[in-house]
Amino acid sequence: MTPKNVPYIFILPAVTFFLIFTVYPVISSLLLSFQKREGSEYVFAGLENYTRLFQDELFYKALGNTFLILIVQVPIQLFLAVVIAVALNSQLVKMKSFFRIAFFMPAITALVASSIIFMIMLDENYGLVNYLLSFVGIDPIAWLSDPFWAKVALMAAITWRWTGYNMVIFLAGLQNIPGSLYEAAEMDGAGKLRQFFYITVPQLKPIFLFTFVLSTIGTLQLFDEPYILTEGGPNNSTLTITLYLYQNGFRYFDFGYASAIAYVLVLIIGVLSWAQMKWAGEDK
Repeated sequence: MTPKNVPYIFILPAVTFFLIFTVYPVISSLLLSFQKREGSEYVFAGLENYTRLFQDELFYKALGNTFLILIVQVPIQLFLAVVIAVALNSQLVKMKSFFRIAFFMPAITALVASSIIFMIMLDENYGLVNYLLSFVGIDPIAWLSDPFWAKVALMAAITWRWTGYNMVIFLAGLQNIPGSLYEAAEMDGAGKLRQFFYITVPQLKPIFLFTFVLSTIGTLQLFDEPYILTEGGPNNSTLTITLYLYQNGFRYFDFGYASAIAYVLVLIIGVLSWAQMKWAGEDK
């Protein structure tokens, strides 16, 4: 052992685990996407899985559901995160540490546990939500068995979980904005609303980009909530692309087709992330 090779010896275990559990599965999955199962063996199938995928109506259904959640839920989630972060950054709010922890707690709650809680609360016959709605004269809503309301329930569960997580990121960005900017704006007669749109929002542009990219990737990989709450139903109305990937791989054992779905999903995530950064002018 010499001073030159000691660092390589120290990182060898981490590199070994990375190659075995990350690089190898990625390459193996890529090769598997060009194969199909015949009997007990996998044989080379060329682009057959990808051709089948682009002719699969259920794949487009899952992709449409996923993009609907992305377009509707992510802006609502980030808007709420910004509002809460601005409120908790205000000098008028007391017990800031308590509220920060309270809003962040859903992010560290086990996904399975939180999804089961939502499933119990949204039960059509015995759920707490319908029970409370009955006090204002609203009939029971089929939260998990109606296609429209199932999407609403799914978006509500995702928003509840990840709003606090994004709030913490926005709060960190807010605390890095120099107070002198607000003081100068106030001396020039700018009100709180103008300060927010002309100082806070521009200064938070990198944070908006970061959270939007993270939320986009997270939504495109959405699995736990639809799997536990609705299993993709009713009538595939909450089937997401990752859940469809899981069904093909571990329910129908069509790993070649599932691998093809996975790489198309990687391509979509890459293109969307690049487009978001390019649109925001963060290409450098």
